[in-house]
Amino acid sequence: MYLADYHSHSRVSPDSTAPMLEMAAAAAEAGLDELCFTDHFEPVKPRTVIPLEEFDWAALTKEYEETTAHWSGSVKLRLGLELGDAQVDEARTERLLAGMPELDFIIGSVHMLSERFGLQDIGWIQEPDEKTCYAEVEDYLGNLLKMARWGKFTVLGHMTLPLRYMNDYRGFHISLDGYGAELEEILRTLIQGGRGIEVNTTRGSRFLPDAQWLRLYRGLGGELITLGSDAHRPTDVGKGIREGQVLLRECGFARFCTFEKQQPVWHAL
Repeated sequence: MYLADYHSHSRVSPDSTAPMLEMAAAAAEAGLDELCFTDHFEPVKPRTVIPLEEFDWAALTKEYEETTAHWSGSVKLRLGLELGDAQVDEARTERLLAGMPELDFIIGSVHMLSERFGLQDIGWIQEPDEKTCYAEVEDYLGNLLKMARWGKFTVLGHMTLPLRYMNDYRGFHISLDGYGAELEEILRTLIQGGRGIEVNTTRGSRFLPDAQWLRLYRGLGGELITLGSDAHRPTDVGKGIREGQVLLRECGFARFCTFEKQQPVWHAL
């Protein structure tokens, strides 16, 4: 069993303080074969709607180069990015990406809602009721489709993200069962564009997406897929990766991907 965690954050991200070297050591401790660093990039300043004028690519490459220079373990290290919320300003995002170094892998993700909700991050809103939650879900899925159509990434990340915040963090009981048509359109768009999805293990607590939508993706012909813990600290690296592989097999997948220079490397499940 080849074990790869393709969603992790280091101190280059605004919501982590972990050096990449410590994350690599944790990957070795967890028995992983490969770890990809996917620090945050958005076209706005962290936790605001203020447009970003430049991105510090040098901080990302310096951290990675110093880590690989000092790393002597067996875990293969890759450099990626979590490219969030391009749909907020696609033109600005593309200008900022012009300075991007060569990366192995890019997660496209959506955290912000549309202007209807003040471009708020779905992780920080405090909904008064389930009716509001479902209005946000519809808005989120619309943004996800925009992101999928834009398509300048490798895989779409945690596509059922609202469930993490609304149910796990805020105690609602939200289901996406009524949004099969919307999710199918997103998945078809990804497949037609040569893009994949990730199974985000939420640090071992929840699969995003779960079996229902993974089976839909596979049934539509989708095969390009990665697994990632979304770890922001060393203790969470690799959590849920083994279980995620079991889930993929149960949903009809025979293999999963890692990436080198954004080209897939296939591994049997």
